Amino acid sequence: MASGFGAVVAGVKTALLALGALVALVCLLDWAVRTRRISPFSRVARFVRARVDPLMAPVERILLRTGGLPSAAPLWMIVGFAIFGILLVTVLNLLGGLVAQVAFGVQRPAAIPLLLLSWGFTLLRVALLVRVISSWLPVSPYSWWVRWSYVLTEWMVAPLRRIIPSLGPIDITPIVAWLLLSLLQSILGVP
Repeated sequence: MASGFGAVVAGVKTALLALGALVALVCLLDWAVRTRRISPFSRVARFVRARVDPLMAPVERILLRTGGLPSAAPLWMIVGFAIFGILLVTVLNLLGGLVAQVAFGVQRPAAIPLLLLSWGFTLLRVALLVRVISSWLPVSPYSWWVRWSYVLTEWMVAPLRRIIPSLGPIDITPIVAWLLLSLLQSILGVP
């Protein structure tokens, strides 16, 4: 079962790579038309304006709202596709690992408590990561997609914050909490 899922993930990676090459080629053409490297009156330019520009319109609107140049829309489309591909492959690998762990737990029921403990440590690490990344962005800690990470990690970060001084604007307590989680996991022998 794991080898079949691995083959699916490999196929998705290959498809994403091929699609990424196509997206890069189309974005290069769009950039060449936008920056007038290709004559705006040629057939290629007319094709790009008719078929590709409507796909770039949402990216262009976001760029204009943030003060960017519309000619940078193709570059941001490539970056967005790359991020989408990385996230998709990461989620597929995470699901594959989860399915393998559940299959291992079904085969050896005595390992289920260790498996659950391992999932708990992983959840706490993900919550710490979300908490740190959201602190870099202009996002309220009370927003729906960040609040859960503060709820899950405040019990271990708050006492550390009282002990460890901040380094100017940098709060290192989430890093210390991450290291303490790793230490505790290795002491308990949780995989």
